[in-house]
Amino acid sequence: MFSRRRFIATGSAAVSSAALAAPALASDTRMKTFDLPDHLQPRRVKLRAELPPGQIHVDPTTFSLYLTRPDREAFRWMVGIGKPGLYEPGTYYVGRKARWPSWKPTPAMIKRDPAAYEKYADGMPGGVNNPLGARAIYLYDDRRGDTMLRIHGTNKPGTLGRAVSNGCARIVNQQIIPFYDMVPMGTVVYLHNKPAEGSVPFLQEADPKKDPMGEFFRRLRGTA
Repeated sequence: MFSRRRFIATGSAAVSSAALAAPALASDTRMKTFDLPDHLQPRRVKLRAELPPGQIHVDPTTFSLYLTRPDREAFRWMVGIGKPGLYEPGTYYVGRKARWPSWKPTPAMIKRDPAAYEKYADGMPGGVNNPLGARAIYLYDDRRGDTMLRIHGTNKPGTLGRAVSNGCARIVNQQIIPFYDMVPMGTVVYLHNKPAEGSVPFLQEADPKKDPMGEFFRRLRGTA
């Protein structure tokens, strides 16, 4: 099993725009894309606190996912997160990645809502209507291995910025494809607790309105 300790030892958490050169799959060209409003677009931001580069942080208050970079910089995506009682704060690492993954509801999901999930008990192959979307990043920890938590794609942009899932974080399909290529195996992932007030303090942005999108993010938006 790929452990977080092994990742830290090898030090392979670099984030590079070279990920944009990753080859597209046939299904990538068939998926539906959306003209998203500005607040649902990925952004390059400056954080108030210095965090190690190459980490993923999820702030459940602002529904923001950050991929940290050097010099207090980060890339930010708007995400959907777990419903109250299903969001699971903790520290994880990326233990597996898959393109157009298959999906199978957990026993707990079937028990909570058999009408919605029992018919998929044997699983669903990957594809444009699969709940995991175009890409899935599987979150592991050293105690349980696969935690059943994912960062995955979705074809439902209306669920971004909301607590709607069974515990996973979701990014719209057209954005998760480049995000997936920027996240190496072993990347450390923090799902933060929701503060009593405001956002997670060390994830507060210095001046998000003035940070430029740049060529990199125009390409993420599909407008270049």
